[in-house]
Amino acid sequence: MTTTIEMRSGGIAKAFSDGAVVAKRNLIKIKRVPDLLVFSTMSPIMFILLFAYIFGSAIHPPGVGYREFLIPGIFVQTVIFGATITGAGLAEDMQKGIIDRFRSLPISQSAVLVGRTTSDLLNNVLVIVIMSITGLLVGWRIRSSFGDAIAAFFLLLAFAYAFSWIMAYVGLIVPSS
Repeated sequence: MTTTIEMRSGGIAKAFSDGAVVAKRNLIKIKRVPDLLVFSTMSPIMFILLFAYIFGSAIHPPGVGYREFLIPGIFVQTVIFGATITGAGLAEDMQKGIIDRFRSLPISQSAVLVGRTTSDLLNNVLVIVIMSITGLLVGWRIRSSFGDAIAAFFLLLAFAYAFSWIMAYVGLIVPSS
């Protein structure tokens, strides 16, 4: 006789396994529709360059470089924009009937949401790496220890993942993308 805990742990493992398959589907979609990747990587670079060189020359905070404030703000803005891709993608999948097709498959009920949010989290990792390199090229520097910087990036990714779940809910309740 199987205990409830064993059934739940098997269900959790199945949700993550099925979620990984759906995440792979979404990552393949990004490869096949390069506009998604170009938009999610080029717009943060353009924001950094625009605010660093065009608007940044007009702003001089006392005692600190402007880029020290600019880059973290653009990090947060970018992961929020990335989370809206989660909601729009789910709304599009709902509208096209793809979610109904997934419901007919023997997969975990949460696999679509786990997969969508996980693929967008992986996309955010790529975007944050590109933004970090761009920020370093325009003069942004990390003034704390390496461990603090890694912790800050993980906190940013946790925020992005949480916001992706909020946008996933929005994507499920709106009538169209």
